[in-house]
Amino acid sequence: MDLQTKIDSNAAKVGVIGLGYVGLPLLAAFHRAGFPVVGFDVDQAKIDALHRGENYLKHLGDTLASELKASSRFDATVDFKRLAECDAIISCVPTPLGHHLEPDLSYVERTADDIARTLRPGQLVVLESTTYPRTTREIMLPRFEARGLKLGKDFFLAYSPEREDPGRKDHNTQSIPKLVGGIDAKSGEIAVALYRKAIKQVIPVSSAEVAEAAKLLENIYRAVNIALVNEMKMVLDAMGIDVWEVIRAASTKPFGFQAFYPGPGLGGHCIPIDPFYLTWKAREVGMPTRFIELAGEVNRAMPDYVVQRATLALNDRAKSVKGSKILILGLAYKPDVDDVRESPSFELIEKLMALGGKIDYHDPHVPATHKMRHHDLHMQS
Repeated sequence: MDLQTKIDSNAAKVGVIGLGYVGLPLLAAFHRAGFPVVGFDVDQAKIDALHRGENYLKHLGDTLASELKASSRFDATVDFKRLAECDAIISCVPTPLGHHLEPDLSYVERTADDIARTLRPGQLVVLESTTYPRTTREIMLPRFEARGLKLGKDFFLAYSPEREDPGRKDHNTQSIPKLVGGIDAKSGEIAVALYRKAIKQVIPVSSAEVAEAAKLLENIYRAVNIALVNEMKMVLDAMGIDVWEVIRAASTKPFGFQAFYPGPGLGGHCIPIDPFYLTWKAREVGMPTRFIELAGEVNRAMPDYVVQRATLALNDRAKSVKGSKILILGLAYKPDVDDVRESPSFELIEKLMALGGKIDYHDPHVPATHKMRHHDLHMQS
């Protein structure tokens, strides 16, 4: 039975690598569509939790995990040799930044190596991780072709950007439109056929590069507009004007304006990171990205601005930051989730502590902090 026939009959086994905020709901979507699924992750604790029917992603609830546990079509493992069992493999691994704001593709590269070791004829591989254009072609394809297999005949390779927004109530994995671009035409057709089984609306694009660039444009659009409204807030504060009322007033225009809101900085797994993937790749081709980089500077400066405002507010009451009790409301990067990745609250806490403040935080979704790539606060809500 060829791969297309397996997909058409829901017999294709779908493997998802990376069972985090993107991979786990995607795995569940294919399972609900009737496919046998296998989840892969390096974290044994996640695998054990799923086998117990417990969801470590609280905003998704335990129903998802209990449905998987009760099904004979579900398994999860840390054994990446079992990738050979899968007919379709979807990689949802992190793409963070390095210490100098350069792309860190180490997770993508290691996962590609894992897939390459067991790659066999008849498999489809899809990358979902956000990255710069040509990553799928330049990083993944050569590793697979080194196995002596031919693209579009022996194996298929595509890119489909994840669009998850954890905690959102009006959209979920199945309802968010899905872009799919193949490295070649046949790969695109196979990948589109697979996703159409689980996702309500799938939009084919002409290449993996178009899909990669579209995801960056989506997130850079948000980052730039957030920087604009952050700068507006600072200017209007200095003029004694309420930026929130200004935004509400501007929002009454029925066209040509979309509301964005100021904050203490960018957070999450996409918006603070993705613009720098494009700026790095742009330098490789000799193109400036001054506008995008300026937006990054504005957004990264917001924690310092908040500290400055807090310092002035305390000063108005004849107090200094040193010795003052300060409560940070919210540790996650957005309301109603437990996702703390890139949350500006961590930087705020560290900066205020460095000034001698006595800092606590409250977040019902984050009862305690844990060690992260750049922070280790040892705090409890």
